[in-house]
Amino acid sequence: MRHLTVYLCTALFFLASVSAQEVDHAATVEAYTEAFNAQDSAAMARMVTDNVQWLTVNGDSVAVETAGRSELVKAMDSYFASCASCRSRLVDVQVLGSRVSVIEQASWLVGDERRVQSSIAVYEFSDQRIARVYYFASE
Repeated sequence: MRHLTVYLCTALFFLASVSAQEVDHAATVEAYTEAFNAQDSAAMARMVTDNVQWLTVNGDSVAVETAGRSELVKAMDSYFASCASCRSRLVDVQVLGSRVSVIEQASWLVGDERRVQSSIAVYEFSDQRIARVYYFASE
């Protein structure tokens, strides 16, 4: 009986630590999205690895959009300069180990009209930082 109690306590501790890590990954993706909406590339950079990759998946091709933290910051600064009204909202967030998948709703202004499109992204983590983002082009 004592062994069963030790086993159950160990299993519960393991599940709690896995859950806490998954919650942290989801919270990081949410904070990353908030930094994007604030157009704060420096805050975004603090949440990624030095060699982060942003990959766009379109049909049977995968393109590396950015590779490395400094390239990500440069790309985001350029993007923010071209689209001051661009915002993103996470519609759904699912965590599976070191990956977080999201349905993202992007919006921006064209004149006085707000445009909206949805897409899927998968954030891959290394420790507590975003190492890779797979962005699936909207249909």
